[in-house]
Amino acid sequence: MKLCRFGKNGYEKPGLIDSQGTLRDASSVVQQIDQDTISPKGLAKLRKIRPESLPLIKTEPRLGVPYIGISKFVAIGLNYSDHAAEANLPVPSEPIVFLKATTGISGPNDDIVQPRGSTKLDWEVELGVVIGTKAQYVAEEKALDYVAGYTIVNDVSERSFQMATSQWDKGKGFDTSGPIGPWLVTTDEIPNPQTLEMWLDVNGERMQTGNTRTMIFSVARIVSHVSQYMTLLPGDIITTGTPPGVGAGKKPEPIWLKPGDVVTLGIQGLGEQRQRVVAYAGK
Repeated sequence: MKLCRFGKNGYEKPGLIDSQGTLRDASSVVQQIDQDTISPKGLAKLRKIRPESLPLIKTEPRLGVPYIGISKFVAIGLNYSDHAAEANLPVPSEPIVFLKATTGISGPNDDIVQPRGSTKLDWEVELGVVIGTKAQYVAEEKALDYVAGYTIVNDVSERSFQMATSQWDKGKGFDTSGPIGPWLVTTDEIPNPQTLEMWLDVNGERMQTGNTRTMIFSVARIVSHVSQYMTLLPGDIITTGTPPGVGAGKKPEPIWLKPGDVVTLGIQGLGEQRQRVVAYAGK
């Protein structure tokens, strides 16, 4: 299944995507796409519904984050060997774990707001893993049983903030640094998360091309590893690293996002995102 939420920010309705790729209003069968909805019991209930039986949405409304209830936004750094090489950093011996602020979460096509003082705004297409069942000290061979589904994350990064200290959080957690969506695609549609093509364009020019098969640490390894150090709750999301082609690694010199730029990105089977970069307009 492909689950989503649509409508104005803060007033989104639950939706399902039918076999033709069109949006259906699921308000009559579920009140919200939340932790209960994406639990094994909740998903089993939804699987009994034929999306084509639901009202068709004929307009193209704003898409929000595909579900609510994210208590933790976990991220994995340098999880592609070729990306580590372009960053001139060693391949890690275990997953590098950090957290993105949940206040940075935004819809898949919402604007990226360049934060005040930003000079090195960058992009990162990543596979997001959505937890469906409480996970604590899980074994790697069982880890995927705790996953509800997958989505796209743009791990938007401000490199001058990120590299100012040994901690990456302030360069990874600013407002609009975490577009998620357009859909939460359940695991039955993505039986192997390690075979997915991924790409990202800036202003129509291809910047990133990759495949999840080149991850250093697999999705199962990551979920198991993170669960050793923090309890993962239903709705928590782990974004799993990016392939090469980020702006910071471009030769002969880096390329940084600026207001007016348009970022488009996608992952096989998970849809596409599109964001416009705008300047911070606050005081």
